[in-house]
Amino acid sequence: MTGSGGRDEPRGTRVGLADARRLEDVVAELRALDYRYGGGACRVAVESRLAAAVALLDGVTKTVVLARLFTAVADLYNLAGWTNFDQDRPGAALDAFARALELAIEAGNDDLQANIRYRVGRLHLHYGAIDAALAEFARGREVALLAHSPLAQAILSANQAWAHAKKADVTAALTYLHRARAEFAEAEWREPSPWAAFFGAADMAAMIGTVHGELAQMADIRHGRDGIPALIEAIREYPRGMARSRSLTLIWLATVHALDGDLDVAATVGEEAVELAGALRSPRVKQRLHSLSAAARRFSGNSAAREIVERIEMVGHSGQ
Repeated sequence: MTGSGGRDEPRGTRVGLADARRLEDVVAELRALDYRYGGGACRVAVESRLAAAVALLDGVTKTVVLARLFTAVADLYNLAGWTNFDQDRPGAALDAFARALELAIEAGNDDLQANIRYRVGRLHLHYGAIDAALAEFARGREVALLAHSPLAQAILSANQAWAHAKKADVTAALTYLHRARAEFAEAEWREPSPWAAFFGAADMAAMIGTVHGELAQMADIRHGRDGIPALIEAIREYPRGMARSRSLTLIWLATVHALDGDLDVAATVGEEAVELAGALRSPRVKQRLHSLSAAARRFSGNSAAREIVERIEMVGHSGQ
């Protein structure tokens, strides 16, 4: 059979810690491609490794190796779910997440279970199923508490805040956001797990800006101004390898400026956002441009607003 690292494994070969490490390295490499170029850059490669990774579980003889390998295989399915979500394949994504959750439970890994629940919640949130998202975030939070993982708790709290912002519940959104900031501060000096390592200071700032941006759309435009400094901070701090996160944050910054009628700035920021979105292999990012387009269309008589809408339409028609 084919091993996770692309080598042929003889039948009956005992699977050990080195095999688990190799699979972990493969997942890390593929996850880096996903962050930088979008799910379309690695989804097929991720899925092509699933069968061989599962087959490794049959060759394990030591319990300590089995738990680690179950975690690695679960995280590969977790990544398969995320890349499918990024490619606008929600059915395939949910199937992969369900398998990831089964394996994470088998591994006894509460921290990974929390991360999978977070990602399922994000999928629901993207497609407008806010109550389903909140249910997943709540389940994720339960296992994050069992895992004693303040970073997992912070990720879930921040996304609970976003979901409540989508419901125009200002009090709940800001309450959960405050809790996320406190949990993130508690987690700052701890080594993050590979599946949660993306959520650093830039992502926390991006989530602060996102929640305020969502409140600007759903409740009161003035909330957007409160989020601008955090969005600018996130954009400044994102490393080159986090191109998708940077693009999504630029979209929010442009949207907030557009909602506030600051259309020249929105057009400048939006130009970079659209250019980066067009280069990514991520339909999800292009779908998120719709909020910027809607904000700009409110000022259809303005040339800068029309420029934003036209640029977004060009990306949509390009089929990239």
